[in-house]
Amino acid sequence: MGERFESGYLPVLPLKELVVYPGSVAPILVMRDLSMRGLEQCLNRDKLIFLVCQKDVTVEEPSAHDLHPVGTVAEIVQVLRLPDGTAKVLVEGQWAARAVQYDTEEGNLRAFVALNQVSEPTSATIVAHQRAALAGFEHYAEVSERIPADLLSSVRSIREPLAFVYGVAANVPLKVEEKQEILESNSLEEKFILLNQYLDEENQIAEIEQKIDGQVKVQIDKSQREYYLNEQLKAIERELGVSGEDDPELRELARAIEETGLSEEARSKAERELGRLTRMPSMSPEAAVTRTWLEWLTEMPWSKATEDTIELAEARRILDKDHYGLKKIKERILEFLAVVKHAGPGRGPILCFVGPPGVGKTSLGRSIARCTSREFVRISLGGVRDEAEIRGHRRTYVGALPGKIVQSMKRASVINPVFLLDEVDKMSSDFRGDPASALLEVLDPEQNKTFADHYLEVDYDLSRVMFIATANTVDGIPYPLLDRMELIRLPGYTEEEKRHIAMRHLLPRQREQHGLRAPQIKITVPVMKRVITEYTREAGVRNLDRTIAQLCRKVTRELVEQPRRKQAPLSIERLRKLLGPPQYEDMDMEKKPEVGMTMGLAWTESGGELLPVEVTLMKGKGNLQLTGKLGEVMQESAKAALSWIRSHAEELGIDPGF
Repeated sequence: MGERFESGYLPVLPLKELVVYPGSVAPILVMRDLSMRGLEQCLNRDKLIFLVCQKDVTVEEPSAHDLHPVGTVAEIVQVLRLPDGTAKVLVEGQWAARAVQYDTEEGNLRAFVALNQVSEPTSATIVAHQRAALAGFEHYAEVSERIPADLLSSVRSIREPLAFVYGVAANVPLKVEEKQEILESNSLEEKFILLNQYLDEENQIAEIEQKIDGQVKVQIDKSQREYYLNEQLKAIERELGVSGEDDPELRELARAIEETGLSEEARSKAERELGRLTRMPSMSPEAAVTRTWLEWLTEMPWSKATEDTIELAEARRILDKDHYGLKKIKERILEFLAVVKHAGPGRGPILCFVGPPGVGKTSLGRSIARCTSREFVRISLGGVRDEAEIRGHRRTYVGALPGKIVQSMKRASVINPVFLLDEVDKMSSDFRGDPASALLEVLDPEQNKTFADHYLEVDYDLSRVMFIATANTVDGIPYPLLDRMELIRLPGYTEEEKRHIAMRHLLPRQREQHGLRAPQIKITVPVMKRVITEYTREAGVRNLDRTIAQLCRKVTRELVEQPRRKQAPLSIERLRKLLGPPQYEDMDMEKKPEVGMTMGLAWTESGGELLPVEVTLMKGKGNLQLTGKLGEVMQESAKAALSWIRSHAEELGIDPGF
């Protein structure tokens, strides 16, 4: 370099996350238009440029307040222009300088810079700081193994303190803010203090990294050593004629295969997989997968069954005790049980209880299990849209499991449980398959003898399982699946049936759950009728159960707050106080017809509802106007009623052209 630069205007090259020190050489990739213009201006002059780091790297067009005040005056050594319009520039830092003023010249950013004067004589303190910094740098080179030997020798040869500071700081991975702080300091001693502080921090980090790397290496060496010793042990066992089945876990699996009563196909495959397992390294992932598969296979029920004890008189008693009403449904269940007792399992159809929520579909399944003395398992199919949830995953996948059918059979521990498939109408399908199609094999008596689960990979016999399904409506059940089931509809309960259910079942159960005795909460028949008609409106009894529970909670609170209060039977007035005003009006179904008023019936999956419909006649073109949000069925009913009146106009004494 020629004469020393003191002050003057220089083009500015903003840098992102890079601090160039005096005496260091650095490559810079110039991409921004602002930087390219400054580079061109510099090349047309004396090749001196002011390198300064940005405060915020996200700013693409930095101005004066986006740049640090201190940077480095550098000389451009080499420029390599790239085909995409960018340039790779090699610069050599010369002097630290401070930007006194920033301005623009012909759209180019420039700065009036003055050199930072750091003129402190070499004293004993400076020498001590330099020796400490050299010792810290040498320790960092030893611990981190990132500093080449020739670079370490080059730094050791630097005698001038300021150049030494910049040489060490440029080769240690400090943060940009830390490097900038060292560059901006005007005191040589302060520069050394900052450098030694940051060197100590980097040495601590490097020591921790070295410790972690050592621990990982020891663990890897240990695993490799164990694998080598295991292979040696197996070779010795083969030479001595000792089988790997001496492993206690493998012996236990072999015993389970013998005693579980597997099918011929399952036994053959299990023995073959067990033989492969004895030859595998115990630490290999494949060994873990095979061991888990064998455990699933041997823990499944293959021959264990409960003995059916079907007595129709006892079954009738259980059904009458658990459920009030539902006379036709109970008769059909008794017929079903009679067929099972006479002809054996797997002969009867698959029952599907269809009805609104809260009418007792699931509890009927539990009652059938009690009638037959079988185990009861239930799976909910609501929201299932992956075929693998029914058939399972291939065991080669990470985290693979059998499907819900096989998992539930393992939980039942017998091959002839009562199996309730709840909410079969709530399944859906997507790109992962159609679970309803997977259920076709489960519910077909001709196919479920050889049910194929993807995880087990062997046929499993489901022919002795008593399958029962439930659904709210049949609209969501695919026809092929619906064809395999016999529908038993539970239409809902009348008000009289709800009253009997509430007095016999719901109220005693809620009293027990809330710790109440019968004298502490007395609900008479008229009050219970008011609860049913004025506070619930449903086909089942689920909301009625919640309402009775609400009454029990409020009475329990009164007992806790006023323990000596005498409890009288609930009156209508007290019912209003506890539950608030009636939520529904009790429509008088025996009300006589009125002129201008007719009754309609709305039907939903949750029950029915009477709809009073107002009708009026006026002069016009004879068109029928229907107002309100009426469905297609109600519109058709209105048109049919009008057609009937016109066809019987003479009998009714009405003008045919009305």
